[in-house]
Amino acid sequence: MNETGRPQELPMSNPRADRVRDVAKLAGRPARLKRGRFLAEGPQAVREALVLHRERTAAGKPGVVHEVFASESCLDRLPELAELADGVALRLANDDVLAAMADTVNPQGIVAVCGFVDVSLESVLDAGPRLIAVMCQVRDPGNAGTVLRAADAAGADAVVLTASSVDIYNPKAVRSTAGSLFHLPVVLGADVEELAALCKDRGIGILAADGYGTLNLDKLQDENAARRLGASAAPSAYALEAPTAWLFGNEAQGLSDSELALADHRVAVPVYGSAESLNLGTAATVCLYASARSQHAS
Repeated sequence: MNETGRPQELPMSNPRADRVRDVAKLAGRPARLKRGRFLAEGPQAVREALVLHRERTAAGKPGVVHEVFASESCLDRLPELAELADGVALRLANDDVLAAMADTVNPQGIVAVCGFVDVSLESVLDAGPRLIAVMCQVRDPGNAGTVLRAADAAGADAVVLTASSVDIYNPKAVRSTAGSLFHLPVVLGADVEELAALCKDRGIGILAADGYGTLNLDKLQDENAARRLGASAAPSAYALEAPTAWLFGNEAQGLSDSELALADHRVAVPVYGSAESLNLGTAATVCLYASARSQHAS
């Protein structure tokens, strides 16, 4: 490293080099599972990975980031990335090398090799969560990443993906989280029946987002607000401020009958216009924010 924190060696320039191919293989699931590592691409994702890495190492825990590859122009534009990478293997690479490593057609000048960050379901539930987003058999990486990002924005305590859901370490999923993958606990491969049983044992309510649900989310929010303000003494059908796990289903089929049966209530997001329905990411955002608003208000 020189005085700017930059690597002193010449940038990697051969896109066919073994090391480049080794990194590129992490775009595929077999290599990720074998090595327990995945790719974070672009300044936002790499920044958040490095911040988490620093937090974990400062606490005496294993780090998250194993290597960072960046172009000189990226580090010129965003010098804080080199500062955050202090203590992490940082290599300069030209655009051809970064293009060969990255999953995107137009890489953004920086790629990080990261270790898996998912945690156990027990560790999440033992922490006393107030809000959990559960993706049941969600298959599209972009949708999964969007829901995770929405959960992060709503202040959820964790995100759970059930078995048969997409691999959240898929490069497209990681990009779609915009760095949120490194902000909150994520559980992978959960059994939804076990999850429901454990939640109920801990007093965590379960709501299913379902277009045919008997509860209207807007009406439910109004009932909660009226009760909270003392304008109504009647209890609402469900107290949105209570600890809650929201179930979100497959993009095409929604939640299965067996998944719906696990919920305390089936809740519909009303559609006032002519659209047939809301997409998964939008519906999840509306539902999570309904709970978050009630929880923060109370």
